[in-house]
Amino acid sequence: MRLMFFTLALFLGVIPAVFSFEKSKMDSLFSVIENNDKGMGSISIFHDGKEVYSKSYGYSNIENKISANSDTKYRVGSVSKTFTATIIMKLVEDNKLTLDTKLSKFYPQIINADDITIEDLLRHRSGIFNFTSAADYLEWHTIPLSKEQLLDKMVSYENSFKPNEKAEYSNSNYVLLTFVAEDVSHKTFSDLLNEYIIKPCGLKNTSIGSKINKTKNEADSYTKLGEWRLEKETDLSFVLGAGALISTPTDLNTFYNKLFEGKIVDQKSLELMKTIKDGFGIGLFQVPFYDLKGFGHTGGIDGFQANVFYFPEQKVSISLTSNAVDFPLNDILLGALSIYWNKEYKLPVFKKAVALKSEDLDKYLGVYSAPNFPIKLTISKEGNILKGQGTGQPAFALECFDVNKFKFDQAKLKIEFYPDENKMILKQGGAEFDLKRE
Repeated sequence: MRLMFFTLALFLGVIPAVFSFEKSKMDSLFSVIENNDKGMGSISIFHDGKEVYSKSYGYSNIENKISANSDTKYRVGSVSKTFTATIIMKLVEDNKLTLDTKLSKFYPQIINADDITIEDLLRHRSGIFNFTSAADYLEWHTIPLSKEQLLDKMVSYENSFKPNEKAEYSNSNYVLLTFVAEDVSHKTFSDLLNEYIIKPCGLKNTSIGSKINKTKNEADSYTKLGEWRLEKETDLSFVLGAGALISTPTDLNTFYNKLFEGKIVDQKSLELMKTIKDGFGIGLFQVPFYDLKGFGHTGGIDGFQANVFYFPEQKVSISLTSNAVDFPLNDILLGALSIYWNKEYKLPVFKKAVALKSEDLDKYLGVYSAPNFPIKLTISKEGNILKGQGTGQPAFALECFDVNKFKFDQAKLKIEFYPDENKMILKQGGAEFDLKRE
């Protein structure tokens, strides 16, 4: 349910309307990722409604050496929100509710419900606290929750801001939209998904997920801490329209193509969905690539990540789902798009990490913080693996690449330790922080 902050770089240059791409180089990109144990997943690219490239790499289940294939189903996290937004727009078209309908009509117990509209929820402008950001979320995310229990949790948190004051991502918005959709239609969310999207689009591998079932070609997810480790499963009973779908890249592309072709919602609804305000549309956000403009969504849940983007003028869509990530999906997608549109691109080169003994790591251990850094960072070890963990976040492995220097490629994070000074310099996203050991 995490929104992966995907930023397709805005490059200068023009992409030709007619092209053919180098399939062998595209294959090489995913071979490099697989052969260097940097990730596992599946990709699909559509042009003009037809699949022109598809590839799976790595395993859907490592323990049993089950290879991923084009029908392997992945949890797609917040990509589910595009589906949920589409269902809401269909209900608006069917006069079941309006974008101006107040949340108080359904859930008056939610703080500021009288001032929150359906559109505020769709555009992340409600101010309702994101329940997955709760400090104790990782303590209960694997436990089933009833609708009443989840609503009680939402009411227990203070709102983040006043309605329509600004936009701030919150999974709570789309869980509430799921409840509203069920209330006005008197149908389950699964039934609505089937009625409005799955059946009309002919999707074969998309549904509301439950406990992962390997016999149905559903992938497990993994996090790398020295080696790939099986991730815990978020219980999807409370995730719903915020991030409970399972799907394949082919199905995601099929859905996006039908959506942008106007075959699911009408043109008025589609234009509203594409209208961006403070970074968010309705179930969509916008990304640039050279002179192109795409729309889509990203997602992350447990060890899964997913991305799908559609470029309307070119009628091109790309979807990538992953169940194990040790190299930024953003970089993989940039590479795939660059190869597809014949832009200059060099395949990634991975250097072997510097091998350290367990005792070599002791000088780095401790809790680091700074007044201008939003969280505390705990550095610990497990055998000969150095680990970092931010407050309320999962642990991650740090890879040594030079003396006192470590990195976490997935987040483009680099750390240089100064053990004698009890500090570290942390670099990420162009920012630099000086953290002291407590």
